[in-house]
Amino acid sequence: MRRCVETFIILLSAVISPARAATLCGPLDGPGCVPEECSVLDPRTCLPDQNYPFSADLRLTVASRAAAEVVKPDHALSTIRDLFAVLRACWSPPPLADAREDMQMSVRVSFKRSGDLIADPRVTYVTPAMSEEVRETYRKAIAQSLAACGPLHFTTGLAGAIAGRPIMIRYVDDRERMQR
Repeated sequence: MRRCVETFIILLSAVISPARAATLCGPLDGPGCVPEECSVLDPRTCLPDQNYPFSADLRLTVASRAAAEVVKPDHALSTIRDLFAVLRACWSPPPLADAREDMQMSVRVSFKRSGDLIADPRVTYVTPAMSEEVRETYRKAIAQSLAACGPLHFTTGLAGAIAGRPIMIRYVDDRERMQR
């Protein structure tokens, strides 16, 4: 009986004791609205601190000059390296006449198990001070390159590991512009 009571007290203290967490704040909460602690009894929304490893996400940089030299794998994609090689090989930058030197654009994409994109690529970064026309040119080039590449053919193992996971792709147009 005593052991049951001790176990109950330990479990109860684990539930009631505050844990470090971040609380969602509203626009009217003002500065310092992220508390140091919260618990399940706190009336506000409480999110536990998750210490995600920095390298747990998938990031890829595609340079325009190097993309032309990448060989596309001729087999079902079984590794992240194969996936990245295909994404590099699929990149088709806009014509040099429409290109801008050192233009960078980052997008986030996710794939289904079938190898299709879940949704259109979401732009997360664009080189500052670029016109809307240039941004749209690169966004279209990225969307067309990814559409022409798919559907990708994953092995069963990679399909299970990659499905729904966000992949950050940074496109860098490092081609030299033609002298006019």
